[in-house]
Amino acid sequence: MPSITVNVDGDLKDRMEKHPEINWSEVTRQAIREKIETLEVMDELTSDSELTESDVAEIADKINKRERERVDERAD
Repeated sequence: MPSITVNVDGDLKDRMEKHPEINWSEVTRQAIREKIETLEVMDELTSDSELTESDVAEIADKINKRERERVDERAD
């Protein structure tokens, strides 16, 4: 399996280390997978759309916010 490197600030790393029971690689994989799936759905929905780039960006921002909330909920 290919590897990637994710940079986090010191505070976040310290907070992560307080939860050694969490597989942070898996959390990252899930977040990336969900983001890619969301982007693919957005691509399908907007392929024939008359939405502007800013419309799409606004919708994507709302989806990103919700996805971050979902990841945070799962990490708890």
